[in-house]
Amino acid sequence: MITDAEAMQAALAEARLAAAAGEVPIGAAMVHKGVIIARGQNRVLRDNDPTAHAEIVALRAAAAALGNYRLNGCTLYVTLEPCAMCAGAMIHARLDRLVIAAADPKAGACGSVLSVLNHPLLNHQMQVEQGIHADEAAELLRGFFRERRA
Repeated sequence: MITDAEAMQAALAEARLAAAAGEVPIGAAMVHKGVIIARGQNRVLRDNDPTAHAEIVALRAAAAALGNYRLNGCTLYVTLEPCAMCAGAMIHARLDRLVIAAADPKAGACGSVLSVLNHPLLNHQMQVEQGIHADEAAELLRGFFRERRA
C-alpha cells in the first residue's frame, strides 16, 4: 500500500520531468487499491493540446488501465490545485479522493479562486485534502518561472 507522501512524490517526479521538457512543472499520480495505476505531467506544449494538463493525462491513462471512464475507488495526487477544466473532469470520472500539494491562487478551482468540486447541487462529491509536500511543489513552480524570466 502506497502512502499519501509516496504517491505525491511520484506526482512531483512527473512535475520534474515536465519541467525538463520545458513544460510548466505540474505532475499527477492516480492510485487504485493502493497502487499507482497512472501518471501524468503537463504536455500542452509538446502535444499542442490545451487540455493536456497533468490531471487530464493521468485521468485518461487511468481510464485506459481500468477499462472504464468511471474511476470509482481512485485517488488522484496532483502537485498544484486543479483548474476548472480538470476539476470538472474529476467530477465526471467519479474520483473518490483528490490530494493536492500546493494551492493555486490564480486559477485554482478547488477553493482558491473557484469551488467547482463538492458543490451541493452536483451529483458527485469527493474527499479533498491539501498540503502534502506543498512547499516542494510550490518551490518547483517558483524555480521554473524564475528561470524562465531570467
